Amino acid sequence: MAAKIRLKKVGRKGQPSYRIVVLDGLKPRDTKVVADLGYYDPKADPARVEIDNEAALKWLLNGAKPTKAARDLLSKAGVMAAWDAAKRERIKARAEG
Repeated sequence: MAAKIRLKKVGRKGQPSYRIVVLDGLKPRDTKVVADLGYYDPKADPARVEIDNEAALKWLLNGAKPTKAARDLLSKAGVMAAWDAAKRERIKARAEG
């Protein structure tokens, strides 16, 4: 399964909000969710973002690819920096031993 971290649109007409979810990359946006990582409400002032950082990092380390919008939200939450550091540690550990 090629997992993707993406935004799933919820809410009603004129008032969008999004769930940050893990889906099978070959399926459409509104199919069954593999994991729910948080939410994003762009209409709130300021915009509200709630992300389970540990779960998101786990999925990234297991090979899930975020979409551009999801990547931007994960970056603001600090998940992408933690993922980059963990990835560098893995590469360094492989090179040493």
